[in-house]
Amino acid sequence: MASASASAPPTPFCLPAVLAEEGRVIRTLAGIRPYRDAGFVVREETLGTKRLVHNYGHGGAGITLSWGSSMLATRAGLGGHSGPVAVIGSGALGLTTAKLVQEAGFKVTIYAADFPPDTTSNVSGGQIHPASLFRDSAVSDSWIAQFAAAMDYSYRRFQISVGEDTGVRWLTTYDETRGRGLPEIETRMMPAARILSEGEHPFPVETVREWRGMYVETGRWLEHLMREVAIAGGRMIRRRFDTPADLAELPETLIINCTGFGARDLFGDQEMVGARGQLAILLPQPELNYAYRMRAGYMFPRPDGVILGGTFERGVTDPTAQPEDIARILSAHRELSSAFACST
Repeated sequence: MASASASAPPTPFCLPAVLAEEGRVIRTLAGIRPYRDAGFVVREETLGTKRLVHNYGHGGAGITLSWGSSMLATRAGLGGHSGPVAVIGSGALGLTTAKLVQEAGFKVTIYAADFPPDTTSNVSGGQIHPASLFRDSAVSDSWIAQFAAAMDYSYRRFQISVGEDTGVRWLTTYDETRGRGLPEIETRMMPAARILSEGEHPFPVETVREWRGMYVETGRWLEHLMREVAIAGGRMIRRRFDTPADLAELPETLIINCTGFGARDLFGDQEMVGARGQLAILLPQPELNYAYRMRAGYMFPRPDGVILGGTFERGVTDPTAQPEDIARILSAHRELSSAFACST
């Protein structure tokens, strides 16, 4: 006769639930992702007597690809160059570009209308994994190779940046696979990945994948980069540019454009389509030691608050959080947590 313990069903794997209550919201945010079907742009051109290198259009993967795309841009611009360099824009792309320019031995000045914390990069969940970046049918094999090179370099730079001072850390991550495969260049950024069987996870979905991912506390990371650039002698000047002719007035002969969505108007890139992303930030829950991406949205716990997303509103360029959308985000995450097979 089997014992009671032998015949009992397996104990569900438990995770602490997200407390997605309206009373726990400490702020709401909305940012405009610089999305292009054809992916991000790294391209050199001339501007009068100056050389101009573009580095923009990263959709929802600006922080993820920041180091790698900036590596491509600096390699394109610095070969054969002498003298100081101008970087336009102070978000993730601008700051990593400036840092790499300095590492290559050049003086740099960052020109921007706004500096952190008043940048689109500050309005980001901060997961180091590409999302909402391009449309498969709109990119070439050569662009995919560029994408892979940027991802590889970024991934290595973030690995060696993990720490309290930078705000970069590893977290166990769960996502709903829904039977979809991922390109090999993306799965390389999902170490220790495995498909979980019933009883190994609490999520009310059919197929769950577990893996280890890196996450960035964006405010801390951007401040860290600004400090590093300043310590190395970089200058930061508040200035707005309305036309390419305004750039011609700069003293530097090499300019690297990292203006994100601003490049649409500044350089007439009509392939750029703004996509609003909205976030609800909850009071921190130190017990949350995992992240997830499900149909309900994504949840990334950070020391400065629990990040709940999200939306991808193609063509919407009003950077204002909408109360009804925030309410839907909270409801979706609350419903997901309440349906956990086991929660503590």
